[in-house]
Amino acid sequence: MLLPDTPLFITSKKAVPANNLGELITWAKANGDKVLVGTSGVGTSPHVAGVMLQQRTGAPVRLVHYRGGEPALQDLISGHIDLDMNQSSVFLPYLNDDRIRIYTVMANKRLPQAPDLPTVDEAGLLGFYLSSWNGIWAPKATPKDIIRKLSAAAVDALNDPGVRRRFTDLGQVIPSADQLTTEAFAAFQKAEIEKWWPIIKAAGIKAE
Repeated sequence: MLLPDTPLFITSKKAVPANNLGELITWAKANGDKVLVGTSGVGTSPHVAGVMLQQRTGAPVRLVHYRGGEPALQDLISGHIDLDMNQSSVFLPYLNDDRIRIYTVMANKRLPQAPDLPTVDEAGLLGFYLSSWNGIWAPKATPKDIIRKLSAAAVDALNDPGVRRRFTDLGQVIPSADQLTTEAFAAFQKAEIEKWWPIIKAAGIKAE
């Protein structure tokens, strides 16, 4: 079953001369491989985001892999890298911090925790969606009644006000009721594989 997901933000260091996503892409294309994009590690969603940015915009940016999102963020703040695309939970504390620029959320809906931040569609990069999502799986031979009990327990947990509030505080998006079924999760996972596998394979990305 699908669990809450965390969409990514597109950010840059303060010194980048761009006030919106369009200007950022123009700047990145003009500066080519001089532009350093931090990721939280090889095979992570920010790594895939960096590859997708290269493919979608034609900007030959260079990817710099860190051991986690926090080291990349600190180098962004200090100006050692130019761009960083990571989970909203990493950047939400910096929404009103003038040490970095936050341009957009990589989703088709605005994030309730950052209602003034435009989506990538609104910013002009249509369909540039990426989030780190979670789910619950079980072995193939698991009895159906056990699956139903696990799913019901997960739904109950996600409907708990305290749990929902905690996920919201972490910058996560809770699936809608129609997404909280095993059938919906199977369809979602299939669509994600079909979307991302060609990109991952073409880029030679392997988890470390």
